[in-house]
Amino acid sequence: MCYEIEDMSKYGASFPPCMQGLTPEQISDLKLKDDWAEKNLTPSDYIMNKDPMGKRNGLAPLKKYAQILTKTTAEAKTRISQKAIDAGTCLTCEVVQETIEILRGAVSICYPMGLPSYEVIHMELMGKEELEGTQASQAVLKSYETELWWACKKLDHDKLLSDYVGKNEKSKIIVKLQKRGHGAPVREPVLTEEQRKMLLLEEHRRREELKQLEIDDDSHLDSQWADSNKLKKSFLGLSTIKFK
Repeated sequence: MCYEIEDMSKYGASFPPCMQGLTPEQISDLKLKDDWAEKNLTPSDYIMNKDPMGKRNGLAPLKKYAQILTKTTAEAKTRISQKAIDAGTCLTCEVVQETIEILRGAVSICYPMGLPSYEVIHMELMGKEELEGTQASQAVLKSYETELWWACKKLDHDKLLSDYVGKNEKSKIIVKLQKRGHGAPVREPVLTEEQRKMLLLEEHRRREELKQLEIDDDSHLDSQWADSNKLKKSFLGLSTIKFK
């Protein structure tokens, strides 16, 4: 929803489905019209900014309204981000619903007349978006089709979590959701992405140091102080012998 609202702040509301993806020439030839935009918007209500994808009508909201949308989506992303989890803040259904209401309020401020019924943001806010056949549908897991997995073990819905991990309330575990019948999910990587980058950087630095040592000048080995037989030669009187 945040992604769509950010797009709307740049390019305005969606075209009717019959106009999406068409060029201006095709729209003109087919004599198609955006009835919602003609009925609800005047030239003083928007800034022209053509959508390169041809999905939205290019009638972007004025700057002050666009800023409301972008600031609100930034706040919404913060409320549900991984950083909140790292800080020990649980993500609950109540927080998600509050976040949706914040987004709804921002959209209402910018479009008090309401969005067209075919606008995906409107459908999302109304809970009527049809995801069948879309990539987003892959992220939707229904409770009766979902399994819980932890440590390569499938957790039984009829048991408590303490039956598997004990009753130590300070224990932290990562449980994954998986569609029923798909087996165990992919294991978490041993190293985080940041740790992996640091390891590769250290390996590169060490390799460069070894290369430098290989090409360093070793002419000092010809110096007299580096001769391990110097003491022996001095006793035998051979230290002053020179060859021409």
